[in-house]
Amino acid sequence: MSLTEKPPSAPAEVRLAGVLTALPGLGLLALGVVVLVRGLESPPRPGNNIWAEFATYAVLALAFLAASTGLVLGRTWARSPGVVVALLLVGVGWYVLGPSGQPAWGAPIAVFGVAALVLLFRRPSRAWALGQHVDETEEEAAERGGLAGRRAEREKNEED
Repeated sequence: MSLTEKPPSAPAEVRLAGVLTALPGLGLLALGVVVLVRGLESPPRPGNNIWAEFATYAVLALAFLAASTGLVLGRTWARSPGVVVALLLVGVGWYVLGPSGQPAWGAPIAVFGVAALVLLFRRPSRAWALGQHVDETEEEAAERGGLAGRRAEREKNEED
């Protein structure tokens, strides 16, 4: 691949990881709406701010959805937040599976997290995140500076 070409699009693994990380974001958003509706139906209690609780769920949901959207669209910046979301899913799945004693919910959540992690760390995903050339090792791509290094090389060649 020449330096003037665009970097390759995101591999299928990255896009699938984006879909997997979107599901908990949608779940958080739905949970926030349910909490808000139920909270508004019941009489207010001291120390219970239903709007703050809803806002917390909504902000978390939007963060998850931003990371997943970035992965689905093939943006390299979204890989690190996607890894964080997947790690959170593994932790939540473990807690729901073990201490909470709800394996029917905990096992699928943990499996989604592990699957997203595996997809984000497979060789094609790593090569995409590093902006690796076809004939280049991961170490060489990292020394070059990954996508930023490729961009700098391309701009330097355009100036010449």
